Amino acid sequence: MISKIHQKLISNLKQNAQRLLLITSIGLTLASCNSNSAEKKSEQKNNAVTAVPDTTKAEVKPADAKTILARREVPVLCYHQIRNALASDSKRAGDDIISPDKFKQHVKMLADSGYHTVLPAQLYNYLVYGTKLPEKPIMITFDDTDMDQFTVGNSTLKKYGFKGVYFIMTVSIGRKGRISYMTKENIKQLADEGNTIASHTYDHKNFAQFTEEDWETQIDEPTKKLEEIIGKKVEYFAYPYGVFKAANLHKLKEHGFKAAFILSTARDENYPLYTIRRIIDPGRYSAKNLYYSINKSFNKTKS
Repeated sequence: MISKIHQKLISNLKQNAQRLLLITSIGLTLASCNSNSAEKKSEQKNNAVTAVPDTTKAEVKPADAKTILARREVPVLCYHQIRNALASDSKRAGDDIISPDKFKQHVKMLADSGYHTVLPAQLYNYLVYGTKLPEKPIMITFDDTDMDQFTVGNSTLKKYGFKGVYFIMTVSIGRKGRISYMTKENIKQLADEGNTIASHTYDHKNFAQFTEEDWETQIDEPTKKLEEIIGKKVEYFAYPYGVFKAANLHKLKEHGFKAAFILSTARDENYPLYTIRRIIDPGRYSAKNLYYSINKSFNKTKS
């Protein structure tokens, strides 16, 4: 009797153990499923949060002339000769001459004041597409290809991590005399170091006096020559003497230029990209004078 009861008890215990094992197994399976489901949901949520939308294919509509004119102007400085003035220099030439010491003082002031140099491509994207620029942007440009722009200008800019724009007059490349000019190797080095090489005609002919033939000799041929030297596109232009002719501005776009630079005269309302203002930094200015001039000249438009 005891044996039968004992056997029945053992049988019940086995059945209960099997049921418990089955329940535990089901529980673990459900827990695993819930865990996997939670992990998938979490992964999906994280992906939704961290995924960066692909905007590279999005088309941004270029700004019209009115919008470009309304954007806050970026200060653009213009330099010609960086040397000590001579007694034989005319009074007019004095505006285009700045001593090496003063140039270095002025660039140091810009760096100490928190300015960051930008290049024409950055300025173009800002004006046309509203692309953000660094804080306190400024552009430093050099006209006419003088050697001192390479030896003094470029070396000084590099000291502060600045980049410049060099508007090259191709007739002068490699010439030596009272004034020495940059060589092809100098120009190539400037481009390789991240500076912008741009056009300033063949021999500084006044843009307002262009004939039909000049579009080849003063524009197309210099562009081709510069592109052969630097191995990059040349897409920006500066007018000799800062003088432009409104009726011919559309032709610059037809000849491959994205923007062009004048001096301190008013911009053209129909072609603001081809009349971007610059100011000359005269050798008679102190660093304080330059700072004042920048803020006075380029704080007239909206942000």
